[in-house]
Amino acid sequence: MKNSRFLSILLASTLLCGAGMTVSAQDSTAKQDMKNAGTDTKDAAKSTGNGVKTGTKKAYHKTKKTTKKAGTKTKNGTEKAYDKTKEGTTKGYDKTKEGTQKAFNKTKEGTEHVFAPNKEAGSKAKDSAAEAKTKTKDTTKEVDQKATDETTHPQ
Repeated sequence: MKNSRFLSILLASTLLCGAGMTVSAQDSTAKQDMKNAGTDTKDAAKSTGNGVKTGTKKAYHKTKKTTKKAGTKTKNGTEKAYDKTKEGTTKGYDKTKEGTQKAFNKTKEGTEHVFAPNKEAGSKAKDSAAEAKTKTKDTTKEVDQKATDETTHPQ
């Protein structure tokens, strides 16, 4: 009987110690799982942060590049509009000047026709030569201006 009692105590203590060890082993596995979950979360947050950072940088650089391009296009368009306006204004000025000169010459010829009929033919020839000279001078000036604008503001 002593022997069976001893075996019972031995068996009971083995069961108690074994159960305690099992609980202890399960406890460390739970702790390790929590540590791993924390590390996984931290790594995922880093990865997401890096993706956001990369996307933000790409968007910034693309916006910067596009803004520069738009600024350059606007500048070129403004210069072109300025040149075209200047050319149109010069042409308008030249046409007005020529028209005024023609009107003056016609008035002068009409007056000469009435008061000095023999002077009219010589006056007409002189006026036509002056008009042609003015027109040639104006055309040359327009061509030179256009060439200057092309070299100053290439398209």
